[in-house]
Amino acid sequence: HIHVTGGGGEGGPKTRTPELVLSELIACGTTSVVGVSGTDGSSRSMPNLLGKVRALQAEGVSAWMYTSNYAYPPTTLTSCVRDDLYFVPEVLGVKIAMGDHRSSFPTQEEVMRLLTQIRVGAMVAGKLGVLHIHLGNIVGPFDMLLECVKRGMPIQHIRPTHCARHPDVFKGAIEFGLAGGYVDITTGGSCAVGLEAGVAADHITMSSDGHGSVPRFNDKGEMIGLGVGGVACNLKEVKRLIGELGVPMTTALSVITSNVAKALQLPGKGVVKAGNCADLNLFDENMNLVHVFAKGRQMMKDGEIIVKGTFEE
Repeated sequence: HIHVTGGGGEGGPKTRTPELVLSELIACGTTSVVGVSGTDGSSRSMPNLLGKVRALQAEGVSAWMYTSNYAYPPTTLTSCVRDDLYFVPEVLGVKIAMGDHRSSFPTQEEVMRLLTQIRVGAMVAGKLGVLHIHLGNIVGPFDMLLECVKRGMPIQHIRPTHCARHPDVFKGAIEFGLAGGYVDITTGGSCAVGLEAGVAADHITMSSDGHGSVPRFNDKGEMIGLGVGGVACNLKEVKRLIGELGVPMTTALSVITSNVAKALQLPGKGVVKAGNCADLNLFDENMNLVHVFAKGRQMMKDGEIIVKGTFEE
């Protein structure tokens, strides 16, 4: 979950965050990304997002995307969600916002209809198909999501993110995880990690929300500050889980590797074994990143980035 074309815009055009460049990913050992859009669905178009995803692929990493942004009805590349999933290989699902003051507040029936479009489109495309849900600080979305499951929608298609930015939202996420859903924790800005809450360890994923804006609002809903989210939070959080919290290394690494690949059904990703994509990070005894390979190509050597983006110096 990275805003590869930049996010932001909550404070006007000058607050649009910049695009990602390849070396930022390599510096923290990130070799696979899913590009997303955010609040600004007017100047941040879906064709632009697709173009950036394909540019990153050409530069040497693996990249996919979620169509749409915060809005309902969804903003698509083609005429509908089903066709986006079918005709565009890079599209893994649809993004929407719920429980946030910037969301469109879809109804229960609208969420069910959207999930049905995703499920059918993905079935005929041979994909999993997910509804990637930005969660804000307004409680309640998990009641709707669990009702969708109760009414027969397979929980595998429902993927909430930013699940631990607010304690009450996190409680809902735990209930969702205990019901068999995947819980995605945003690194660098969460109140909990979820590993101690009883959710199956292989159903917890983490993502950086890199290059998204980090707006700060006062109690009147007025924006009073704005920052840019970095992309290195995943690596920092994994080191913290191992070093400070004593989480076993295999468990800590899985939340940004094998769990993600399994959750999104990405073949050849997330596990080091013969025949896979040869995405490799090599560390020294102090967990300093030394070498990075993406799809078998060395991108960092002895701590130095040796492959940069097209327009980087």
